[in-house]
Amino acid sequence: MLGKLSRWLRLLGYDTTYSPRKEDNQLLYEALTQERILLTRDRELAFKGGKKAVLIESDQIFRQIDQLKKELNIKLEPQYNRCPVCNYPLENINKKEIRELVPSYTYKTHELFKICPGCSRIYWEGSHKDLINRLLNQKLGYHPEN
Repeated sequence: MLGKLSRWLRLLGYDTTYSPRKEDNQLLYEALTQERILLTRDRELAFKGGKKAVLIESDQIFRQIDQLKKELNIKLEPQYNRCPVCNYPLENINKKEIRELVPSYTYKTHELFKICPGCSRIYWEGSHKDLINRLLNQKLGYHPEN
């Protein structure tokens, strides 16, 4: 399963679907019709997908990301423009509209908020950004340009 990888790819700004319950033929069809690259740990499925599929070799997340960096030239610069849970593009939301939906300290200390139109989760820039950058740096040598 590649659920964790799909979340990381979304944090990096990639439009990523994750469908663990779909049959192989459906996954291949969607990859072709939606112009997606199918990522899989299933050798047979990767073979069937040909150039539209990548066999993910490792079960370790940073090795998976490193493989995609090498094979697909993905960029390691986090974008935070997609919901990591459901993949919808995030939208800016007026701070006043979310007053009751976020912790009071967060409301007082942040000005910019985004909302997912798919699942209604609310996002703001927090300490997770530093953690993500630090992990990418430690594991993959990513250095954010500040």
